[in-house]
Amino acid sequence: MVLRAGHGGKGSASFRHEPFTPRGGPDGGDGGRGGSIILRATNEVTDLSDYARRPRHLAPAGGDGAGGRKTGKRGADLVLDVPVGTVVLDQDGALIADLDHPGAREVVAAGGAGGRGNVHFKSSTRQAPDHAEPGEPGEEKSVVLDLKLIADVGLVGPPNAGKSSLLRALTAAQPKVADYPFTTLDPELGVMIEGDRRLVLADIPGLIEGASHGAGLGHKFLRHVERTRVLTYVVDGAATDPWAGLEAVRAEVAAFSPALAAGPHIVAVNKVDLEEVRALRARSRRKGLLFVSALSGEGLDALRHAMLDAVERAPAPELPARAATKLPPRAGGAKPVTVEKRSWGFDVRGERVERLVGHTNFDSDGAVERFQVELDKLGVNEALEAAGAQPGDTVRVGDAEFEYQP
Repeated sequence: MVLRAGHGGKGSASFRHEPFTPRGGPDGGDGGRGGSIILRATNEVTDLSDYARRPRHLAPAGGDGAGGRKTGKRGADLVLDVPVGTVVLDQDGALIADLDHPGAREVVAAGGAGGRGNVHFKSSTRQAPDHAEPGEPGEEKSVVLDLKLIADVGLVGPPNAGKSSLLRALTAAQPKVADYPFTTLDPELGVMIEGDRRLVLADIPGLIEGASHGAGLGHKFLRHVERTRVLTYVVDGAATDPWAGLEAVRAEVAAFSPALAAGPHIVAVNKVDLEEVRALRARSRRKGLLFVSALSGEGLDALRHAMLDAVERAPAPELPARAATKLPPRAGGAKPVTVEKRSWGFDVRGERVERLVGHTNFDSDGAVERFQVELDKLGVNEALEAAGAQPGDTVRVGDAEFEYQP
């Protein structure tokens, strides 16, 4: 998704024109700041389908300044609502924002600052500056929105193991339940309340062999378990080989995320109301198994307490590394400009000099004169001379190109 914040408005280059006020002087106002793009988490939105259909969003620009020191109107911020649990990543996969609770907000693209009016450039030697600054461009970012359910416990297991039935039995959720596999096509959430404690449970649709490589709807489902603190492996006790199904699901989780597979988990063998599952319990020598029945309710109290205890001990899930934040250079730190000789000429880089180019109106002689003075102050001409620049050489600063004349 491409997000572009609004550009800042232009500053005004105007002068006072009033009767009986000779030499009124400059009175150009500043441009307004462009609108920013803000992502806001809300429970009223359930998916990201709108953003798949419309992947580009543009915030309004700021208004231009006017005479009488009138500041341009600020561009309205564009607020985009996303589901709770949305993770915002940059193109490199680094974390920009984790909108993990209702009302969470993040300014993803900041609006550009408005240009200064000519009133700011009046000095003892220049009483009538005829130039103002254009507004700064707004930030433009390409981001990836990834919705991951936020749950304390994730119910995972092979198709038809009874995960949806368990979610119904443990919470007030009403997922679809039927006697065929892949009944659940989207993850379901429910809240389990035990005394004064509550847990959010997620029913992750059935995993099959190869899910970690995208088989079935593997990736679509597996990425949701990354945000859960405890996994509950639901085993179909009536299956021909229940333990083979368990090991297959655990292997797929481990292939998708070794850290997740190594985290706290519970194994619940469902359908203990059936005779063959009761026989399985009698002969099983495996430790730590909980035999339950979503139909009759047998063993559910023990499962509830096991979930509560496991969540209490579980660490918080890890998130991707946060994207680096640009910090202003400290005094005496990085050089304000760097000059590199290229085949076509000289490339000048530096945050301050690039910002100066963006703030200069090259259609104004006064602005160009000020630009030359500021280049000298930043040491650009000195750096170009040291790099071997000759009159007539091409010099590029950001997106602007000039001819070097010492």
